[in-house]
Amino acid sequence: MTPLQKVTGLNTDFCKLLDIQKPILSAPMGGAAGPELVAAVCNAGGFGVIPLWGKPVDQVRAGISDIRALTPRNFAVNLNLSFPYTDQLAACIEEDICAVSLFWGMDPWAIETAKSGGLIVMASVGSAREAKEAASAGADVIIAQGWEAGGHVWGSVATMALVPAVVDAVDVPVVAAGGIADGRGMAAALMLGASGVWIGTRFLASAEATIHDTYQRKVLAASESETEWYADLYDVAWPDAPHRALANSTSRQWRDSGAAPMGRRPDQGAVIGRRPTGEDVVRYQSYTPLPDTTGEVEAMSLWAGQGVFLARKVMPAARIVDEIYDGAMARLRKGQALGGGR
Repeated sequence: MTPLQKVTGLNTDFCKLLDIQKPILSAPMGGAAGPELVAAVCNAGGFGVIPLWGKPVDQVRAGISDIRALTPRNFAVNLNLSFPYTDQLAACIEEDICAVSLFWGMDPWAIETAKSGGLIVMASVGSAREAKEAASAGADVIIAQGWEAGGHVWGSVATMALVPAVVDAVDVPVVAAGGIADGRGMAAALMLGASGVWIGTRFLASAEATIHDTYQRKVLAASESETEWYADLYDVAWPDAPHRALANSTSRQWRDSGAAPMGRRPDQGAVIGRRPTGEDVVRYQSYTPLPDTTGEVEAMSLWAGQGVFLARKVMPAARIVDEIYDGAMARLRKGQALGGGR
């Protein structure tokens, strides 16, 4: 163990694996994390992850090219295993990226194919059992996503309980995800045995986040209790995928009507806005409102995790990375000086 590891709890081998200075990974927030955000995190010494799942291969290649035009650093492409992904994975291999992030399912073939193509594989899990399966299949890094996380949430265990369980279950680096939005959260995750942290909601308040102003203002004003977990509220376009989002007029109307299932919900199918491309956005649709989205943005799916109350100011993503990292290191060094960390 190096002096740095002893004082801070950092797994420097993990940083070497990804060739990063700070073990902070930006979550692949669909729609919100574009090339600018990913590159900014990478340039700050962290590791950016871009969501390119569900896109045709030419757009996957274009997304990779856009990031490379902004940073020489390593990054990962995120693929959703519940949607078609084989062609997209092949494109990632052909483009010779550093890593691929796989979530919403477990497919040993995908892990084996990615690794045989020279990619580092990061697999998102919601339990220690799933972590063991992914590690046995060859995953290099496990993302342990706690129930506090924003957006689509795979498991049902809170981060504080999930991370040590996963750390004890596998012999590969574990990255903690869910509810972590400042240096205190990162320090806690490292003390639980995590090698790094996976941060989404805090980056919604970054200057590079590609979200609508209304969405960002709602994030900045939200308390820790203003997110809600739903089994199937925003089910249009991505059914059977539990998620966490800010409470809004859609969720209140749904609850007031008795939380009816799809087919019997109030205002179901009503057009509440339009995408920048002109396509309709309907109520209960799984959709991240982009800057040029029009209509009732407040009523759309405003993904956010329970750490949202720590996002109080819009800052460049690089400053967010530095603030979280510096805060975590200061906390850990202070704990060591007080006799902790034994």
